[in-house]
Amino acid sequence: MSRLQKLFAPIKIGKMELKNRIVMPAMVVGLGANDMITDRFKAFYTERARGGVGLIVVGLATATYSGSFPPGSIGIYKDEFIPSLCDFTKLMHECGVKVAIQISALVFLARDDGSLELVGPSDISVDRHRNASKLRALSINEIRQIVEAYGEAARRAKEAGFDAVEINAIAGTSLASYFLSAHTNKRTDGYGGNIENRARFLLECVESVKQEVGKDYPLLCRVSGADFMEGGNALEDTKIVAPMIERAGIHAINVSTGWHESPVPFIQMSVPRANWLYLAEEVKKVVNIPVIGGTRIPDPRLAEQILLDSRADLVYIARALIADPEWPNKAKEGRFDEIRPCTACCTCFDAAIEHGSITCSVNARAGREAEYSIEPTGEPKKVFIVGGGPAGMEAARVAAMRGHHVTLTDSKSQLGGQLLLAVLPPHKEELGNLTRYLAGQMDKLGVKVRLEDEVDAKIVEKAKPDVVIIATGATPIKPDIPGAKRENVVKAIDVLTGQKEVGKNVLIVGGGMVGCETAEFLAEKGKRVTILEMLGRIGADIERTNRWVIMGRLRSLGIRMERNAKVEEIIEKGVRVNRDGSIEFFEGDSAVLAVGMEPNRRLAQELEGKVRMLHVVGDSAKPGKIAQAIESGLRVARAL
Repeated sequence: MSRLQKLFAPIKIGKMELKNRIVMPAMVVGLGANDMITDRFKAFYTERARGGVGLIVVGLATATYSGSFPPGSIGIYKDEFIPSLCDFTKLMHECGVKVAIQISALVFLARDDGSLELVGPSDISVDRHRNASKLRALSINEIRQIVEAYGEAARRAKEAGFDAVEINAIAGTSLASYFLSAHTNKRTDGYGGNIENRARFLLECVESVKQEVGKDYPLLCRVSGADFMEGGNALEDTKIVAPMIERAGIHAINVSTGWHESPVPFIQMSVPRANWLYLAEEVKKVVNIPVIGGTRIPDPRLAEQILLDSRADLVYIARALIADPEWPNKAKEGRFDEIRPCTACCTCFDAAIEHGSITCSVNARAGREAEYSIEPTGEPKKVFIVGGGPAGMEAARVAAMRGHHVTLTDSKSQLGGQLLLAVLPPHKEELGNLTRYLAGQMDKLGVKVRLEDEVDAKIVEKAKPDVVIIATGATPIKPDIPGAKRENVVKAIDVLTGQKEVGKNVLIVGGGMVGCETAEFLAEKGKRVTILEMLGRIGADIERTNRWVIMGRLRSLGIRMERNAKVEEIIEKGVRVNRDGSIEFFEGDSAVLAVGMEPNRRLAQELEGKVRMLHVVGDSAKPGKIAQAIESGLRVARAL
């Protein structure tokens, strides 16, 4: 599939015509300040607008004051926001993109004294960790005031030049979603009970918006195809609501997946691509307006097939556009191998739920477009990079883009470094796409690559480079534990690569991410596995969005997880640990060491003072994750 016909075919939403069917949905990017649009916000969306997307939806924009929550969000609850919003829409239109704003009322209501309280249709909160404050049920008068606020917000959006408005009815902080769901709506008046009554609040908001902007102004509504919450709305409920909001005057429905609080993984790497597209597909069967579908659609060829199969009319692309703003342009030109791949690592989502600004593991410029601009050099240098992992390849990519003459060496037979290991545990296949992308960039940008090349200080000095970048990675820590050198003790890295075999009953020493992934790897091969972690938390270094999913898989595999277990000695038939001053023994045939990594700085130390300019990046500087490796490579290369 070299040319994508349907993905780049025009389509209308109401009277708004889009140049293609790629929608960048509303996201909390954390780049606002005091509910206002900032230069960072503009720079982030400008790159995506120039990248060729058909419609950008920004938000969520609060229709009522929410105490600037979430941090970095934007507001539309007063007229003072209009001039800034107008500047933004003008910028987007100059970039050739249609732009909508998603308006929302959250479960935060301002009191007369300016403080906030949690409110909802009922006194029921949504929180997976069961630590949320209790909500207060809204009065009828308060509901009417919020409905009016939607209309006023839409008026401001139209005045500010937005091409459309989207009403937010998804996730667990939107009042509309709380009213829609039987999980949170226990009212007994006209706003509760059956699905028709639970939809009343949303329908009144739509009517309020129409009264302010007119029936021809393009309106979208984003709904959850299903809540995936106990007692909440199922797909059949959404299929009842969808025709109702179509009749109310909505011109397109954006079908999302569940709530952020749902105990079901939606966006993680372990979730198959397009897994949730069936929700949009089913909604499309009951309405006559365009339906937007998505979630886990990183490949434009997959998006094209979805449209060809009439499963949706448009496709929303979120994280893939964070990873590569040029995704649409590259797709249109058939440059699929040049698209920087989203690996579904969830770093961006973690930033949102931790109330930080947007970040991306594979694109260090996301959210820092101006700060990390890449400009051509006026003085090309001879750059010598040792190490072909993510940090080394990103440094080579950026340096070559800027016009430097780059040589990249690696002792292995292929590029990838730690990425070649990271892809081996279960459900990590997406990381292989990052390796292929970076390796492909070396060829396209003219980087001279030397593989199976054992480089020492003399070789580097002989090359006479202007700049040397050391990206030699890290090696497993050799713990000072009695018995660690026994024959029944192996390193996690050797287990994953198949260089070492283990017995039937395996003890994993170290319960961080590597230990957990190795445990899952072995359990899927039929091994009986126990994790021994000296800290009080298993998987403490795993991202919040991923950890609960991984912990669930470990439990389902029957993996035993022992915390506060400091290993004292490894013997032939097991491991002795000290837990709260008491010695315990765990029986096992093999012990697998997963106690962390230490930087490989040998070559860097040998070159100190012997080359003109020396930089150390990635794990060679400090062991970390892909995000830190990529950023360190970019940061050094852009400053050369």
